[in-house]
This record gives sequence, structure tokens and C-alpha cells, in this order.
Amino acid sequence: MTTTIKYHEINFTWPKGFYSDGLNAGMRHKRPDLGWLYSEVPAAAAGVYTTNKVCAAPTTLTKKLITTNQELQALIMNSVFANSCTGSQGMKDALLEQELVAQKLQIKPSLVGVASTGLIGSFLPMDKITAGIAQLKETTSDAVTQAVMTTDTHAKKISVAFKLAGKTCTMTGFAKGSGMIHPNMATMLAFITTDAAIDLTILQKLTSELTDKTFNQITVDGDTSTNDMVVVLANGLAQNKQLTTAGTDLAVFKATLHHVLAFLAQKIAADGEGATKLVEVNVNGATSLPDGQKVAKAIVGSNLVKAALFGNDPNWGRIMSTIGTVDAVFDPQNITIKLNDILVVDHSLAVAFDEKQASTTMAASKVVITVDLHSGSAQGQAWGCDLTYNYVKINASYRS
Repeated sequence: MTTTIKYHEINFTWPKGFYSDGLNAGMRHKRPDLGWLYSEVPAAAAGVYTTNKVCAAPTTLTKKLITTNQELQALIMNSVFANSCTGSQGMKDALLEQELVAQKLQIKPSLVGVASTGLIGSFLPMDKITAGIAQLKETTSDAVTQAVMTTDTHAKKISVAFKLAGKTCTMTGFAKGSGMIHPNMATMLAFITTDAAIDLTILQKLTSELTDKTFNQITVDGDTSTNDMVVVLANGLAQNKQLTTAGTDLAVFKATLHHVLAFLAQKIAADGEGATKLVEVNVNGATSLPDGQKVAKAIVGSNLVKAALFGNDPNWGRIMSTIGTVDAVFDPQNITIKLNDILVVDHSLAVAFDEKQASTTMAASKVVITVDLHSGSAQGQAWGCDLTYNYVKINASYRS
């Protein structure tokens, strides 16, 4: 019997026992640039981290903490400066942030994670960060969602309510990411909090599995950052029976987490630097999930495809040529392509279609490319954005 998964989005609110704050510590002109998350009790913690070999000090530290202890109670985070390629001083600064937060909250330093994002190669202005930490409070505001923004045009956040064995639970997540987005993992900062109780091992397994289907399936420019991570915290204060085995409740939790991660992933893709539209690619008929995922991500990652999308050009030849470069099993003579439900290719041959109509639909804020490989029953999905003049402009002047 199929179980109906029920969850619904609600107005932004923190789960039980979670608090946050964000403020301007003087690293940028006006917008918040320093923030924290805090749980009344230590929370089960899971994480997925950048695969870039040049890994920033805060990411290295937080990864070690979660891998070793599998729990956190607080996270301190800043924008503007990435604290990456800063040598031993960078790690000392990250450890000092950890210690300052621990002292203020009167918890163990090993329960404090650290995250930074921004310009690579500059040391943290520790005088400003120290003063800022002293001013942070335990509030229920969403200012922390702005404190991690760099070239983002808006905060990316979501709250979802769901029930586990009759107990109402909340899951709230936020993320930053606009450029240098080709996570594998991760190229963004993403933080998800919930008051549900769940086994540590299961939480890490779900976080890794669902990150592969969401954040690892977005791309903006093909570059992977040195800093970034996805961290999920579950403090158990909803007082549901701890999720330890497969069943209806675990299925509900997994579906909710998937929804939150997919929502944030799409928001990041849509807010790509200079982007004018979100691009979704759905691949059907793949021989396996990895093949479907690879084909979908290759299409959203192609600069030629992205440029055509910016020009509202239904140039399906660029999509076909991109598919042909992917190391996946399929029949190159039997591919179907649709642009916003308009059939443009069938059996790998051109189909007569109204190009003006197709171009008009591609001017929308979201373009959906559907590909059928006719080689199996697996699917794949990925998200990206168009490539615009403004992308070059933004990145040509990033340091200034």
C-alpha cells in the first residue's frame, strides 16, 4: 500500500529550541555580514562538504567536528571573507571564533561549527568579528539568512511543517549561492534545522543521499568553491520517538528533507550571477540513475546551451551535441527533446515546430528541457540558469 507523504510549507519560523541572529559587523557597508545559529541542546549533525582540494579553514574545522562527534549546538558564520588560502593563521582565526561563541553560550567549543564565504586569500578582520560576536543575541529573526549572502540578490529560505507519529515537527533551511556553483559537493553554504529526533547514522545517510539528488545537480558556471557545505541539525525537541528504522515516519522525514534541499537548490540555480531564468532539465529513459543525472547536469552546464537560453533561441542542436559528450549508455539515434513541452526532436531528427512560439515560451522565468533517451526506465534531473552579459560583468569586478 502506498503511503501518502504529507508536509506543507509555512511562514519562516525556527524549529523548537533553535535561535539565531545576524548583524553588520563592519565587513560590508550595510547588510548583515555575521550571524549564528544556536540550539538549546546539542543537536544530531550531518554534513556534506566541498570536494575542492583547496579547502578553507572553517570548512575543514566543521567537517572534522561533525565527522568526529556527529553533533553540534551552534554555528558561527560570516560573509565577505572566505578565510581560504590563509594558512595556519586562518585556522587559528576559525578556532578563535569557535572559542568566543562557546564562551558566550557557555557550551563546549567542540559543539561550535564555523562557516565563511567570500573573497579567497584575505585574513578575517578578527577585531570586527570579535566585536560582532559579543553583540549577537538569541533571537528568532531571519537576519542570519542575509548574513551569509555574497553576490546573492536575495535570501533563500524555507520552513516546512510535518508530523511524525502525531507530533508536529518543523524543518527550516536557508542557503547562499549565486556564482562559483558547480557543487560536487558543494559550492554554497546551506543549513537545515529541525526539531525532529533522528538517529545520527540515518541522518548522515539521508543528507548524503539527498544532496546528490539536489545540490549536486545544480550548476551555474562549472566552478567549485573552496569553502562550502551542507549541514543538517536535528535537536529532537519535538519529542517524537527517535527515527531509527525504515517506516512511514522515516519516509515522511526523508520526503520533507528532500523537498527542502530541492527548493533551496533551485533557488540557488535561479539566482545564478546575472541570470534571467531558471533552467530545469528532466531526463527520462536512462539506463541508470547515474546516467540520467549525468546527462541532465551536462545540459544545464553547457555554456553554449546556457547562452542560447539567454537569447531565447530554441537551438536544440546544442542540446544534442552536449548529450553526445556524456559518458552514459544510450542510442544516439533515438533521442527525444522537448522545450517547454514543445517537441523539437524525435528519434534524433528535427521535428517541424513553431520557432517563434518556442522562443516566446523560452522568455519565461523558467525553461524546462525534457529529454527521453529511450534506453531504460531511470530518470535524472538538474537545475541551472542562462549565461548572460551580467555574469561576466559581476565576476570581472568581484574584488572591487
